[in-house]
Amino acid sequence: MPTVLVYRSRLLPYSETFIKEQMLAYRSWRGILAGKQLANELALDGLDVRLLGDAGRSFASRSVARVLWSMGRPSGLRRLRQEAPSLLHAHFGFDAIEAAPLARALRIPLAVTLHGYDINIDRGWWERGNGGPAMKHYPRRLLDLASQKRVHFIAVSDAIRQRAIAYGIPSATVTTLPIGIDVKKFIPGATPIVKRGRRILFVGRLVEKKGCGFLLRAIPLVKNRVPDVELTIVGDGPLRPELERLARELGLPVRFHGALGPMAIKSELDQARVFCLPSTRAANGDAEGLPIVLLEAQAAGLPVVASQLGGIREAVVNGKTGYSFVEKDIGDLACRLTQILTDDQQTLAMASEARAFVCRHFDLSVLTGRLEKYYDELASSGHA
Repeated sequence: MPTVLVYRSRLLPYSETFIKEQMLAYRSWRGILAGKQLANELALDGLDVRLLGDAGRSFASRSVARVLWSMGRPSGLRRLRQEAPSLLHAHFGFDAIEAAPLARALRIPLAVTLHGYDINIDRGWWERGNGGPAMKHYPRRLLDLASQKRVHFIAVSDAIRQRAIAYGIPSATVTTLPIGIDVKKFIPGATPIVKRGRRILFVGRLVEKKGCGFLLRAIPLVKNRVPDVELTIVGDGPLRPELERLARELGLPVRFHGALGPMAIKSELDQARVFCLPSTRAANGDAEGLPIVLLEAQAAGLPVVASQLGGIREAVVNGKTGYSFVEKDIGDLACRLTQILTDDQQTLAMASEARAFVCRHFDLSVLTGRLEKYYDELASSGHA
């Protein structure tokens, strides 16, 4: 069985459960998760893990297998070579730049998954130093990497693929391969959807591109038609104080839960009537790639209301699995939410179709099988 090194600098934030789930779904490849430090957030049980770099102090869990104290030491590289990896797969463009020297040292191809902010943020924003001095040259370095024969790119949606090509990455090197979700884990909850409270659920980082403020401003309009509407917000981020203040000013029936783990999020999905993701394009160009939580919600039998933006359009069938609304249009957003909250027959139909849609198109086991075939092609390619 061939081996792939999966690289992420920090192992692993809660928001990157999809990396763990994808690795656990491998069937024809053996995966080793490698990175520089532990995030000490997401449990890494079930994964074979290596730490690269002088990260001994951050190594808190002895259950995550062996440690390579320094990628730069000959002994560390020698140990990795003993694993006989055929491919290095880096998640996010930033990490690909970090991982490229390792791929060259091991003389193996490098596959890079582009997820969203690593390719959507405007080049000028980085080049003006807004991401910090160390990131000023990120666009140039990414394009330099893209010019190398042993480097290939994976886009999580067609929208991300088109963005990568517009960025300057050669189209022949970019393949669309969504990640998907485990449809056996995300199943409808025990309580029938029309027996639940009229609760809207939002899950996401509280940052500009997630558009949570537009949802808060839409709730008073929804409340005019649905007096018992509730809103639950799961997630944390720099905008949380501002959003909590806005909720108080508007007198909204909203609960802020902060960041939650996968099991707690599933519990929230099981209590909601509709899932809302009012994403927008941020001032620096950042936008969604293909939000995993949108797939999870639909697999759990929730109709969704999401903005018509980027990869989101590939994850929602407007009028069938939920509704798309015009980005930043609070009136349109409120109208769509109200339609679902007040029409039980429609809600039932959308809930059923939402799950069927995700099972047909975003089943993790099926999509991981396609990824492994892609690995096979890269590992055997003459370009490698």
